[in-house]
Amino acid sequence: MQIARGVVVTSARWLAQQEAAVLVAVLGVLLALLVFVKIAEGLGQGDLANLDLWILQLLRVPGDLHVPIGPPWLIEAARDITILGGRTMLLAVILSVVGYLALERKYGAMWLVVVAAGGGGLLSTVMKELFGRTRPDVVPHLVAVTSPSFPSGHSMLAAILYLTLGALLARFATRRRTKAYLLTVALFATFVIGASRVYLGVHYPTDVLAGWCAGLIWALLCWLVARYLQRRGTVERSGRI
Repeated sequence: MQIARGVVVTSARWLAQQEAAVLVAVLGVLLALLVFVKIAEGLGQGDLANLDLWILQLLRVPGDLHVPIGPPWLIEAARDITILGGRTMLLAVILSVVGYLALERKYGAMWLVVVAAGGGGLLSTVMKELFGRTRPDVVPHLVAVTSPSFPSGHSMLAAILYLTLGALLARFATRRRTKAYLLTVALFATFVIGASRVYLGVHYPTDVLAGWCAGLIWALLCWLVARYLQRRGTVERSGRI
């Protein structure tokens, strides 16, 4: 009892000493984890299942589920956007960022990006196999898919990579408007990639939401690690966020 009380008191003191950004990050991790757990508990059942089916059908022309709503160019745009969350594109982005950090001799940051991206990718694969949810069959798929459905790999990996890179690169930026720009681009890319998966009929909305939550948790944890390592001098530091 005394040990547990001591842990609580120590944790409270640590939280009280942290900056507002750290407290917000911790809160974000807890909220995202709560949403993910709630989705996983009710997977394919009750109101969530009905909402999934309703949204998928809402995005198709009534009477012809092969045709998505919107102008003809929108489906082409969705297919182009969804590629940004594919493993080939993500690997290209990772290699480009790693190359940049190596040229700038920010080797600590470089290895942090490698570990964050590699660990996140492994986590996504394990979770997909663990849950093993089948793909939606209520509407035809507009792109080819082979892996399990939950959580959305594109959504999760996009959040893991783009949010992690946005947060990490913001740590190395010196101006606030640059930090805000990096984070805004990362959030926008993560959102449109996930939305494209639902529009193309290859994921339930709950798959995408869970992928966003899991990716956000990983990105925030990586940001906290980066902050800690920068304070220790292990990772290069320039500016604050």
